[in-house]
Amino acid sequence: MQSILFKNASVLDPHTATVHEDHHVLVENGLIKEVSDTPLSSAASRVIDLAGKTLMPGLIDLHVHVIAVQLNLAQQMHMPNVLVTLRSVPIMRAMLRRGFTTVRDAGGAGLPHKEAVESGLATGPRLFVAGRALSQTGGHGDMRARSDYIAASAPCGCCARVGALARVADGVDEVRKAAREELQMGADHLKIMASGGVASPTDPVGAYGYSEDEVRAIVEEARARQTYVMAHAYTADAIARVVRWGVRTIEHGNLIDAPTARLMAESGAFVVPTLITYEALANEGAQYGLAPESVAKIADVREAGLKSLEIYRDAGVEMGFGSDLLGPSQRLQSDEFRLRAEVLGAAAAIRSATVTGAQVLGLSDRAGRIASGAWADMIVVDGNPLDDINCLLGQGEHIPLVMKGGRIEFDELPH
Repeated sequence: MQSILFKNASVLDPHTATVHEDHHVLVENGLIKEVSDTPLSSAASRVIDLAGKTLMPGLIDLHVHVIAVQLNLAQQMHMPNVLVTLRSVPIMRAMLRRGFTTVRDAGGAGLPHKEAVESGLATGPRLFVAGRALSQTGGHGDMRARSDYIAASAPCGCCARVGALARVADGVDEVRKAAREELQMGADHLKIMASGGVASPTDPVGAYGYSEDEVRAIVEEARARQTYVMAHAYTADAIARVVRWGVRTIEHGNLIDAPTARLMAESGAFVVPTLITYEALANEGAQYGLAPESVAKIADVREAGLKSLEIYRDAGVEMGFGSDLLGPSQRLQSDEFRLRAEVLGAAAAIRSATVTGAQVLGLSDRAGRIASGAWADMIVVDGNPLDDINCLLGQGEHIPLVMKGGRIEFDELPH
């Protein structure tokens, strides 16, 4: 693999929220070999002068759906598998172009998506996948409309719909088997629906998800494979019950209260807010086919989202970066930085997409940092994001170079 020397870079350290001027970074064999404040002597095959530019760790989005190719998820379930798969390819490429070198898929993507990226068949970020999320009948993952009977979600037991972000399972034995199946098929972690949601047609946002016995069974199966459970949850009650039962990360969490946030901090649980998705759904959801039942539920969670950041911050809960966008709205992924920075400041927003993201994934020594031995996942930025978070927004216009695993994936620097 090509060795690369970056010289004269302003290196952003998200751990300390500082920028180190005139630093030099040597990349070899996919890893960062050396970081120095003095010039490095190297036989690197390429030397890149980054004078006037910022070099920072690649970004991490902890809540994406790469197969969410349209906003109406219930309708998407019936799209042909090949069409959903092919439409997911440009979505992954665009994420990487925006500087997200690692993403955690929160339902839908599986091992084949990872293999496509790792083999070079598709261009995209490092993927950590949940397979299909687990939902009880009538829960957030049950996209079936109300009717006088419930039809099967797949044409036969041996078939799977690629466009389905979740699967329905009820009872301890059934959820245990479903968890084992997702892990057997290559899931890196498991996801459950612990409350109602916006995109699903028949569950109120405040509805509870699985029972205690069901959640504990899923958590047990995850721990048996040395991994963890992430949970979609909005209300304080829904969050508290699953955190007590062993869930590690709470997704969304808009309707939190201070006592529950303190419980999360004491339990070492993380939260992954996804504020940009509610702005997108409110502004363009109906335009892109979001069901009327879902449009009506957006206001319940949108207004509480920004306030929740203050509650988590004051309680000491670590917040990861998440976007949770669907269909055409995926282009707004980086706007999550803008919303976070309005409340928490640029440094905290950047930390959420680097340091905290790496912590959640168990990769603190490999990702979210520019240090010897870490993965060479880095981006070059025009400007200093600590001073102006806007240089991380858009489709990568201010990110002329993206490197993943020591390989330059996008390069618009002058040669």
